[in-house]
Amino acid sequence: MMDLFQKIQGDFIGLDTMYTLADGRKTRRVYLDSTASTLMMGAAHSAIQEFYNHYANTHSLLHFSAKISTQEYQWAHDRVLSFLQADQETYTCFFTGSGSTAGINRLARVFRKYQPEREIAIISLMEHHSNDLPHRKYAQKVIHIPLDNHDGQPGCINLDYLENVLKTNRGKIKYVAVTGVSNVTGIINPIYDIAELAHDHDTFIIVDGAQMIAHLPVKISGHKNSNRNLDAFIFSGHKTYAPGSPGAVICRKDILRDIEPEEVGGGMVDNVFLDRYIISEEFPTREEAGTPNIAGAIGLAAVLEVLDTIGMDFINKVESQLINNTLKQIKQIPNVHIYGETDYSICPRSACISFNIKDMDHGLVAAILNDYHNIAVRNECFCAHPYVKEMILDDLLEATTKLNEEDFEDAFKLKSGMVRASFGIYNTDDDAEELVKAMKNISENRDYYSDLYSLDERGNYVHSSFKMNGLEQFSIKSYVDHYVNQKQV
Repeated sequence: MMDLFQKIQGDFIGLDTMYTLADGRKTRRVYLDSTASTLMMGAAHSAIQEFYNHYANTHSLLHFSAKISTQEYQWAHDRVLSFLQADQETYTCFFTGSGSTAGINRLARVFRKYQPEREIAIISLMEHHSNDLPHRKYAQKVIHIPLDNHDGQPGCINLDYLENVLKTNRGKIKYVAVTGVSNVTGIINPIYDIAELAHDHDTFIIVDGAQMIAHLPVKISGHKNSNRNLDAFIFSGHKTYAPGSPGAVICRKDILRDIEPEEVGGGMVDNVFLDRYIISEEFPTREEAGTPNIAGAIGLAAVLEVLDTIGMDFINKVESQLINNTLKQIKQIPNVHIYGETDYSICPRSACISFNIKDMDHGLVAAILNDYHNIAVRNECFCAHPYVKEMILDDLLEATTKLNEEDFEDAFKLKSGMVRASFGIYNTDDDAEELVKAMKNISENRDYYSDLYSLDERGNYVHSSFKMNGLEQFSIKSYVDHYVNQKQV
């Protein structure tokens, strides 16, 4: 299995991308921003390219290409359900735009109508905005569950607190919505334990699986204790090695069947008259109005086919070892603070590590990692503001206590965040070693690097002499112009 894993691991679009750095070296980019968006798997890219030879719209079987498109698009739905071990008699899969966000908004509206007499949605403190704001908008009331505390470091969701809230508000709760894996710390939540608690107290569970599906095995149904089954699961194709693909929603059919679909249009009706329309009873047809992202869905399903062939247990084992080893090495670097519980035996992690270097703003560290080490990371609050601010509160207070009111706002923004290094299946021990080496270098030379940067009018750290010209590196217009000119010769 390791041979197949390594073959796939080395076959991603963009692994060999080169950039020229501030010191003049030209090196390979180390891509550690996978929690935001992953690189494209080569097998999926090739599958999409091959499919385009047969591309046509779905909803027709009258010509060869339409038959192929319809067949493969249906296969994509079925492949998602089988990958997630969701019983196809009980669950449906449908695709949405805007990654996970559109799907979670969709479900928040569905559940608002499903039990209108209930007013409360329960979410956790660690949620991404996409699994926070939709519930605030569509539920009458939201309760945020705090996290376990391990000597000041937050871990996963506090199950005792959750159980108490469920007991106290029994009969009033629409659902519990939680992330499977934090997009900030990579900490893994016990989603099946949470599902059991929710079902034991007569409510539902929705899982944001955007950071989970590419790294951990997921079992939506088929548990010995059926209360550990999930009611709905949402994930995003662009975080699952298929950028350009849609988001996916997996949900119990009985819940969706009782609610008229939010989006209406072509393809999701059986008939339309001047005074009424008849919605299809078929899944997923009734949930997908309009022309879908056919190629994107097929590319996503191709990724899942590859991951399933390797085995998610195997992938999780390899990635866990990489993350755990990287954590141990970073913990040895002076002046570095890692956020979230770092003891892997207490709180397993998946995919990412967030940190700050003492006396350096997160934006400055991210800029140096890019400009001098060609390591692509992300900084700020990662669309999880409450979670991030909770973890850095002490640092914020220390940094801003002595500032006057005029300087406070700017300083708060510069220090209100952290640096996140996030990993994908394509990352290796060598990539982790490059990160650790770079962090040591920055920690040991904080004053040197700080003197090379200043803040621009937007609050970004800019090098005093080095500037990458993006248009010189790559431009779609230049590429198209070159392509057209070649065709004209």
